[in-house]
Amino acid sequence: MKTNFKILLLVLGLLLFSCTDENLIEGNKTETFPNSNTLKTSNPTPPKFWDFNDLNEWEDASMNTNGSINYGIDNGILNIFTNANTWERPKIKSVSTFTTGTYNWRVYIPEMGMGDMTSISAFLYNNDTHELDFEIGYGKQAIRQELNAASDDLIVYMTSQGNPFQSIKNKIKRAQWYVLSVELTLNSNRRYYATWKINGDILASTPLNYGTKSKFNIFCSVENLTFIGDHIPNSKNYALFDYVEFKAN
Repeated sequence: MKTNFKILLLVLGLLLFSCTDENLIEGNKTETFPNSNTLKTSNPTPPKFWDFNDLNEWEDASMNTNGSINYGIDNGILNIFTNANTWERPKIKSVSTFTTGTYNWRVYIPEMGMGDMTSISAFLYNNDTHELDFEIGYGKQAIRQELNAASDDLIVYMTSQGNPFQSIKNKIKRAQWYVLSVELTLNSNRRYYATWKINGDILASTPLNYGTKSKFNIFCSVENLTFIGDHIPNSKNYALFDYVEFKAN
């Protein structure tokens, strides 16, 4: 009789143990990450929207302008410009830094000078090898031929400057407004996955070799740069920024 009672207790104990949910035991939770690029940060940054009624929360980051301020605000529009026959690089950057989320710039892309080495840029910057860009300009003639660009086309570069380097080229029509977007999510290794979109259409993407320890300032600029044309600018070039927006994932 005692033997049967002991066997009954043993069976009941095993049944009780097998029915215990380990996820209900405080301190024994195990977080697993899906094999995707849509992981959320535990403390998302509040959304931000800058409509350029002022430049609060932005600071000057210009280069080669000899102290001149080549931008201004008019009726909620930020106008950034470069002068002809210069290597001016006027730009502004956000005071705050950001990580995962969607970054939007609504930008007017004008005609731009034919062959001018001028880039309209919307980009995220941590350092020279942790940088994600939109760069738009007339483009070198060889690149225009490669892409079969029409007379009303400009060239847009969507670039990760390092870790890894990737640069995708495409065509974009001039004299139009666009929403340029960079989306940063996290993959299963807790590293960034970057996606470039124009008006919601995905045009480029790449996994990056780094994650949220690298935070980004947001930049708006028009810069005279040699890679994007065939000669020093003959024209005054500009871009209009209607707004910049950050939305956490």
